[in-house]
This record gives sequence, structure tokens and C-alpha cells, in this order.
Amino acid sequence: MYSLIFLGVFSFFLALVLTPAVRNTFRRWGIVDQPGDARRVHKIPIPRVGGVAIALAYVLSYAALFAIRLQAGFLIWDSLDLAIRLLPAAGLIFAVGLIDDLRGLKPWQKILVELLAGSIAYWGGVHVNGFGGFQIGYGWSFPLTLVWLLACTNAVNLIDGIDGLAAGVGLFATCTMLLAALLQNNIVLALAVVPLAGCLLGFLRYNFNPATIFLGDSGSLFIGFLLGCYGVHWSQKAATILGMTAPLMALAIPLLDTSLAIARRFLSHQPIFGADRGHIHHRLLDRGLTPRKVALILYACCGVGACLSLLMMNRHLSGLAIIVFCLITWVGIQHLGYIEFGVTGRMFVEGAFRRQLHSQIALQTYEDRLNAAATPDEYWIVMEAALKEFGFHRAHMSLGGRTFTWEGTLHPVLSWDITIPISDSSESDIVHLTRPFGASGNPNVVGALPDILRKTLGARRLAGWWAPVVRKKVPWRTFRMRSVNTSKS
Repeated sequence: MYSLIFLGVFSFFLALVLTPAVRNTFRRWGIVDQPGDARRVHKIPIPRVGGVAIALAYVLSYAALFAIRLQAGFLIWDSLDLAIRLLPAAGLIFAVGLIDDLRGLKPWQKILVELLAGSIAYWGGVHVNGFGGFQIGYGWSFPLTLVWLLACTNAVNLIDGIDGLAAGVGLFATCTMLLAALLQNNIVLALAVVPLAGCLLGFLRYNFNPATIFLGDSGSLFIGFLLGCYGVHWSQKAATILGMTAPLMALAIPLLDTSLAIARRFLSHQPIFGADRGHIHHRLLDRGLTPRKVALILYACCGVGACLSLLMMNRHLSGLAIIVFCLITWVGIQHLGYIEFGVTGRMFVEGAFRRQLHSQIALQTYEDRLNAAATPDEYWIVMEAALKEFGFHRAHMSLGGRTFTWEGTLHPVLSWDITIPISDSSESDIVHLTRPFGASGNPNVVGALPDILRKTLGARRLAGWWAPVVRKKVPWRTFRMRSVNTSKS
């Protein structure tokens, strides 16, 4: 117990001393994070290498523990086995984060190093053995361990968007794991976790709003990686059969934010590793909250997740904890008001996704049939069927002197039309389509049909279906959007 108290207190005071020293040094060197980006909320240049102070305080606290030569030192040494085994992998993570802070790295470069560090941690004894009550075999343990460590490492990094948020979230998760270790009498985990808690508490003195130093990638990646490793060790020693569920709840906010970011960017066809203002803290800032209030709100959410994760240690309450956790998560996501998830949900509920899938399949089918048509007459038959299905009202096609015309039985009052030049060398080879406003059919699919007609007819021209008359070049595609009165008197 004396060793735990010493590590926690000493690492706290080390962080209090080292953080301003690191801040002032890098400020003199001009290594600062400049304001001006739309995602940045600070107004003045601020050093972004707080991870240096945290890593130094973390390592030096262990060095001081051995220097004072406490009684039963050999027992302490044995209990520090986890922390010592993780030092090479954690050092690699810290190094890549520091290089990114100073020089800048591409996402794939950081991920490769993170995978290497995860592999080192795995061979050091960090193994994911099960999740949600299901035990996994040896063949799955290694990839799932890498996925977990990669997720935790980058989750803390991605949530580091406002003053004190990543450090505070990390502190809550660290304290949760410390309490769990003490309740389980897991001295190995407690000795590994307690100096990180002291470092983060001391660092928050300078990182909470208004911050004078940022964590940077060196700090956020370092913290996330250690928490991921500690979470795995917690699950290995836990009495509950639910494995990684409790550590997941302890890290709920950063992991949820990362999951939402990936899902949002996937649904909106944005780069997965791109930056945006769609993170949880950005959504709360857009609602008019100050950075300080946003941090406190998310601290409270972390506190709820911590309580639920500790309840998971009780077999009789684990089911209730999972239900409450899922309910709170669902309500929270709804409150954030992400458009991507709202639209996707309505598409599934209203059947729009199935209709769009049907339209895409029909579009691909008609494209294959158009490509298979051997004569202009066969082509026109397939084209007429496609136009009927996608809600067009009238069509006219001129190919090398031949004319094809089709008109539906309905005569809408207002329509819009589009003219598609088939070749760049002939103005007479065109397709003219008319479609009523408000006609059924997916707009994206309808908009793709002219491209298909242009492509397939262009291929037929090259195949010699007709001999185009050489005239002045016209744009490859001309749209004429207008209201057309098609009522007949």
C-alpha cells in the first residue's frame, strides 16, 4: 500500500513540476500549435508536447520507487512485472507520437508503428481472451488484441479536441481501473495504473480550460495505448465472465466517439482518417456550450461509465449494467442529432434503402442489356423499358439519320427535359428525355441513366452502328432544365 501511495503522490508532483518546464522549453523553441483551423478553438499558440511531461513523470516515479529502497522491495519488483513488460511497446508509441508532433506523419505510418507496438505488447502477455461471455481461440486472440489496442490508442487521440478532455477522460478511466484492481486485490494492475493517474491529475492543472499546454499525439497515443493494455489485464483477472465488456464501458466516451466518427465518414463517403467537426465535443460546442462545460459534461458521462463498469464485477448486476449502458448510449446519440444516422435509420424503417437497392440493381441490369443489344431497334426496346421504370414520360433518339420516339400515356402539366449529345462530332445524334416533376424513382439513379446512355451509345458509334456526320464539337453533355407545359387542350 505504501508503494501505491508513493507512486501516486510522487508522479503527481513530478507532473506538476515537469509540465510547466516542458511547456516553457518548447514555447521558447517555437514548437507550438497555431490557431486558425476551423477545428481548433484556442486563440493563441500553445505547445502540444504534453506527452513528454507525462511520460517522464511516469517513468521517473518508478525509478524513484526503487531508489528509496522500501522494505520487501523484491515483492514490489515482482508486482511491477506488467509495467516493465509494457515499457518497450509504450516507448515506441510515445516516440511515434512525438515525431508526429514535431515533424508530422501520415496516418498509415502511425498505424503501422501502432500495430508493431501492439504486437510487442501481445508477446509481453497482453491477450484478449474473450468478449461478452464468449471465449476465443488462440488464432483470434492476436488480431483481436491488435484491434483493441489500435482502437484505444486512437480513440483517446481523436477525442483530444478541447482543453482537458482527453486527459480528463483518461484520468477517469485510469481511476476506474485502479479501483477495480484494489477491489480484486490485483496489485500488479494497481502498481501499473496508479502513477498514470497521478501524472494525469498533475497535468490537468495546466491542461484544463484555459489550457497552457496540450497533450499532443505523444501524450494521447501514450495514454490510450496504456489504458488499452491495462483494460486487457483487468479483463484477464476479472471474476466476471463478460471479459472486455467492463473495460469497454470504462473507455466508453473515446471509443464511442471513434466509432461514430468512422460510421459517419463511411455513410457520407468521406475519408475515414480525415478530420472534421463532427466529434461529440464539436457537436456540444455547436449547441452553444463553452469548452469548459463540454469537458465537464463528458467527465460526468465518464463517471457514469466508470460506475457501470465497476458494477460489471458483480455477476448479479452485470446484466442490468449492460442494459443501462446501452440505453444511455442510445439516448446520447439521439441527443447529438447526427444527420447521417437519422437519414440511415429512416431509410431502413421506411424501406428507402431497399427501394434504392432495387433501383441500383435495375440500373445495372439495363446497362448490361443495353451493352448486349445487337441492333439500334433492340437497343431502343431496352431503353424504352428502362425509361418507363425510372419515371420518364417522353423520349426521342436520333442516330445517324434514324429517329426513335416514345411517349407515355400520362400527360403531366409540368416536366423537365434533358438533351444528351451522343458524340462530340455530330449535333444530330442526340437523346432527348422528358420526366415529370415529382415522378417516382431515386434521383441519384435517375441522374445516372443519362451517363449510361451516353456511354453505351458512344460504344455503339465506335462499333459502326451509324456513320456520324462530322460537324462542330459540342459539350459531351448538355442539360436543359426547364418547366414544360405538356397538357393538351
